[in-house]
Amino acid sequence: MAKRKKSKPANLPVEVDMVSDFVCPWCWLGYKQFIQAADKTKPRPNLSFRPYMLDSAVPEEGADYREYMKAKFGDKPDNRFNAMRDHLEAAGPDAGIAFDFKAITRRPNTLNAHRLMRWAQGQDLGHECAEQLFRAYMEKGEDIGDLDILCRIAGDIGMDAELVRDLLGGGQDKVDIQNEMLFFRGLGVTGVPFFIYAGQMAVTGAQPPETHRKVLADAAKLEPQDI
Repeated sequence: MAKRKKSKPANLPVEVDMVSDFVCPWCWLGYKQFIQAADKTKPRPNLSFRPYMLDSAVPEEGADYREYMKAKFGDKPDNRFNAMRDHLEAAGPDAGIAFDFKAITRRPNTLNAHRLMRWAQGQDLGHECAEQLFRAYMEKGEDIGDLDILCRIAGDIGMDAELVRDLLGGGQDKVDIQNEMLFFRGLGVTGVPFFIYAGQMAVTGAQPPETHRKVLADAAKLEPQDI
């Protein structure tokens, strides 16, 4: 007789992993849309932030944004690029985002931002850290690769800013973050945001809250799997 697949115990929150990068505007939009769904889901799902770098070749000190974009897209962005920005700026307000791409002057390397997120999550401050990192870059044009800015964010969300400065100045957790990024690439994650539900179901890209609510309902019936 075939064994029945175990179902998830009732009334336990769905575990969700969000693979993302803090310089990705779609990631912030996708995160906010997920939160809109999570706020109407009982029990509220647990979200863990997982690291990804859209471009790991960006120098540790970052790069001039205009020169970086010119090298990537040429002197004049094509219609598709302009349409993407128009869509983000139009969708932002409903998600509580005021994108200001003109304010961005640096293209940061985000490894240290992911390190900060790792430590913030260890103190149950992941959501606060994500909001601050995304907002600093997407609305204020701040260089979230800069140690002073990262330390300020740490202090603003209730972390020990001086301890964070000491940790960022060393190699603490660098290798672990890089290995985690390789792990998700090995799973086939080639674009972000990428949401993994209960270790078994996935949603890619910035999707409306209705999509997340449906997948959360389906995932709530599953026995969670480790990834």
